[in-house]
Amino acid sequence: MILSIESSCDDSSIAITRTSDAKLLYHKKISQELEHSIYGGVVPELAARLHAKALPDILEETKDFFSELKAIAVTHEPGLSVSLVEGVSMAKALVVALNIPLIAINHLKGHIYSLFIDKPKSVFPLGVLLVSGGHTQVLHVRDFGNIQVLASTLDDSFGESFDKVAKMLGLAYPGGPIVEQYAKSGDERAFAFTIPMQGPRLDFSYSGLKNQVRLATSQAGVLDDKTKSDICASFQRVACEHLLQKLDKIFKLHQLSDFAIVGGASANAYLRAKVQTLTSKHNICLHVSQLEYCSDNAAMIGRCAIEAYKLGDFVSIDDIRVNPKMHF
Repeated sequence: MILSIESSCDDSSIAITRTSDAKLLYHKKISQELEHSIYGGVVPELAARLHAKALPDILEETKDFFSELKAIAVTHEPGLSVSLVEGVSMAKALVVALNIPLIAINHLKGHIYSLFIDKPKSVFPLGVLLVSGGHTQVLHVRDFGNIQVLASTLDDSFGESFDKVAKMLGLAYPGGPIVEQYAKSGDERAFAFTIPMQGPRLDFSYSGLKNQVRLATSQAGVLDDKTKSDICASFQRVACEHLLQKLDKIFKLHQLSDFAIVGGASANAYLRAKVQTLTSKHNICLHVSQLEYCSDNAAMIGRCAIEAYKLGDFVSIDDIRVNPKMHF
């Protein structure tokens, strides 16, 4: 079995995954959303302190598995440096105490493997739209070690833009699910926001759309629930249409038989439905993670670690490094 640790941002999580069949035997996550919500976003120093308390509490529940562990896996990039350090420090201690190998996992690669939790086989080659609070990328994943970036954001990420729109409207944190909920009762054509970067480039950009929402919010005056719902619906439509326009171009340039959406923002039902329609149009099979595994979690880190374990992709405790801004 492999014990995996995830602490890249504000979720403390540990999982136990069986190497023979990728069966998830144990998984627990403690969210810090309540503690950070009063600040309207994640406070790094607070996140680190909460990880320092939560991770040992979860680890206590996994002691019965220790004798059967073959490796320790931990997220080491990207993320908040002070949060990553908490997980990496625990992983180092366990490796020394149990005398087993250490596996360093890229958090973004973990999101890709969230598709295959509890599944012994993965599906590659695979196109992937990774949308989260920190990243917006389209990837061509040929196998575990061969990942090509086809497109990425020039500024804000898809998920980050949802959080910032929620803050403009005086909504709670995290903003993504709340904006989506308000959008359900709104008129998505009420505000004529323009779709960013409609030219031939494949890059994404959300700073301009975010500014359009800011102007609409300031001009609206009193923000009653109907106005908030209309702004959320109009924003969500254009934010997703921006992704869809770029994906349509990518599907025409690359022959993909399988495509997936991963990352915390991939839980957005509106986005899932729109991408499903587009992939069906191109005769592409769409893969999505279970909703409980879209956000940060150790189960996806453990599933990714199985592939690293089979390849003997280990790292020493002296060589592992925390890389907060590392990406593909």
